[in-house]
Amino acid sequence: MTAKDILFSGGGALLILMTIVQITPIRINPWSRLARWIGKAINADTTKALSDIKEQLDKHITTDDRRTAEGHRAGILHFNNELLRNIDHTKEEFIEVLLEIDAYETYCREHPDYPNNRAVLAIGNIKRSYNDRLCKHDFLDENGKD
Repeated sequence: MTAKDILFSGGGALLILMTIVQITPIRINPWSRLARWIGKAINADTTKALSDIKEQLDKHITTDDRRTAEGHRAGILHFNNELLRNIDHTKEEFIEVLLEIDAYETYCREHPDYPNNRAVLAIGNIKRSYNDRLCKHDFLDENGKD
């Protein structure tokens, strides 16, 4: 077979095509695209189900986070009620409620639509009371004595 035969037959066209594909940086891969399309078609139901599961999980996480915040708020309000009834507390009890306040305030900051007005004054009172006791050094003794 001569060079002329190769050039004018299908082999020449193949040689030119291979040269063009070798030179061009664009990769044309129809098999991958076809496989991707078939995969999406086969997995459409599974993808939809996973999307629904993710949506339900997000709702549960939101509900759980809100319930946790409400637990923090309940602890804060309970502690404040004890302060209003002149029940003394140890420094450690104050530190624990301040941790509750930090967690609650973080949640409120991250969720501006969450109704927070129920605890704002209680938090202010607890912090003021803690400051007063800190200045006076008159926390309840760990053994329950003043």
